[in-house]
Amino acid sequence: MMRLEFSASAYLAAVVLAMWVAAPFASAADDQPKAGTEAVASTASKVAATSVPTFHCLSVYWSPENGEAAKKVLVKFREAAQHDWREGLAMRYNPVKTTECKGDYRGSIVNLKPGTSYEIALTLEGTDIRTSFKASTWSEKFPVASTVTGKTGGDTLTVKESGNPDGYVLYDGTGCVIDTANKADYGISVSASYVILRGYTIKNVKQFGVNIRDGHHIVIENCDISKWGSADEKGFGADFQGAVYSKNKDLHAVVVQRCKLHHPTWDSNSWAEDHNKSRHPGGAQTIVFWETEGNNVFRYNECWSDDDHYFNDVMGGAFNAGYRGFPGADSDIYGNYIANCWDDGIEAEGGDQNVRIWNNYIENIMIPIADAACSIGPLYVWRNVSGRSYSPPGSEWNLTHGGFMKMGFADNEKWMTGYMYIFNNTVFQPKGEGADALGGSSRIIKHCVTRNNIFQSRPGDTHSISTDKKSADNDFDHDLLSGRYPADQEKNGIAGVPVYAPNAGFTFEKKTGTFQLASDSPGAKKAEVIPNFCDASTAPDMGAHETGAPPMAYGLKAEFVPPGTPAKTAH
Repeated sequence: MMRLEFSASAYLAAVVLAMWVAAPFASAADDQPKAGTEAVASTASKVAATSVPTFHCLSVYWSPENGEAAKKVLVKFREAAQHDWREGLAMRYNPVKTTECKGDYRGSIVNLKPGTSYEIALTLEGTDIRTSFKASTWSEKFPVASTVTGKTGGDTLTVKESGNPDGYVLYDGTGCVIDTANKADYGISVSASYVILRGYTIKNVKQFGVNIRDGHHIVIENCDISKWGSADEKGFGADFQGAVYSKNKDLHAVVVQRCKLHHPTWDSNSWAEDHNKSRHPGGAQTIVFWETEGNNVFRYNECWSDDDHYFNDVMGGAFNAGYRGFPGADSDIYGNYIANCWDDGIEAEGGDQNVRIWNNYIENIMIPIADAACSIGPLYVWRNVSGRSYSPPGSEWNLTHGGFMKMGFADNEKWMTGYMYIFNNTVFQPKGEGADALGGSSRIIKHCVTRNNIFQSRPGDTHSISTDKKSADNDFDHDLLSGRYPADQEKNGIAGVPVYAPNAGFTFEKKTGTFQLASDSPGAKKAEVIPNFCDASTAPDMGAHETGAPPMAYGLKAEFVPPGTPAKTAH
């Protein structure tokens, strides 16, 4: 099987929450990055690389001497205690003229173990210029210095007591209900750092379930939030009112995990209904962050509602035309069940600087993942599955459903300057009602690389990838496609329709799904090996679900296990 040899993007910045040491490794040949047994000669770069960690990923930034578009940065990494090096996805030269851009080369190392130290070695292609450093992923065990026991009541809980890196303040609301009977704006108001909000049930608040006014290193876990938001007009809810909300631009390191975020008080308008002189959906969302600093993680949540209380977007924020946006740089969204909105399931738009989205199931939305536009990048989207896509009769522009990814731009094509990597996703077609694939038939796509995706269009759709003539600098290949795609692309793509193994589909009650290809299906054992993303087998499958893997789990009981590591007991 051929190996993928293209590059990703990466660039330099001040370390944000990084736990790294910029020190070269020992010079002995045995301790240098190797391909087989071949030692790599090196000249230390004068420019240090930096990294930003999460539980399972490291963002990497470097601006070496002599960087240029014709030269990739080659990436090697290993656990600190191991001898063998692994190959990462190469990083592409792509400086973007904004102070938000963290370096000329930008990229991510993914599928890592939490609480683990790694050694990373970077080499500028075609030169002997290299650098190396150490970095550690976040531990999933947060140290607790003190505990504040919650109480059931009708007043807003104000969180002002901060912890520190060595000990968080745990606000334990297990078994507690905050029900303000719509007399208070928030269930919990946070102005603190190094805090954990655990186990609260919050309902009947006028604006936000949790309002983060100020702080960083905030964990919101095992909470159940519903009935938030206020009325706007025509029976619709006010826009951008979130179960978890912040408009603080300095906010970073927020973890929202294993929460139920569901059933806002008011409905959102669809694309067929007028609301505030517009038909663009407006109303409540589960997570709303505005232009935050980033380094946030949203994982293992269940976000859903009913037909009379739809969300605008499920997760999102602002601004689409800008260099920050949602969810902020160096952020991860994975293992979630996401459903019931009139617009975007995940609105990852704006900077998308080392933003990573994987292992989510998204259904009963219009567009599963929005990316209009990606201004800095790279944005990584892999092993997600999309289900039913829907917009009601009478929708603006005669919409009936949307594409798996939106593509295009917000207000101007100039924002389409970041790279995107789309690997091993499955556009599932339950009852023929799934999403279209990339960009519909006519949206502009730029700087996008696809591999190993199942891009099955619903009956009646013509395209698997947009064929707009303004699209540029794309590399589409090794995908399974049932519709049209640009004529100069997909040299190794497979035209056909997937055949799934028996009992394929998603089970809402269990929040699990099976999406494996049958052994005789087009795309079975035909995927391309992708360093660090799809390299656990020499003959992988196309799509999100590998043959022999357990059912894909989403929401509260999900547990991401990096390929090659023993499975842990689910929560």
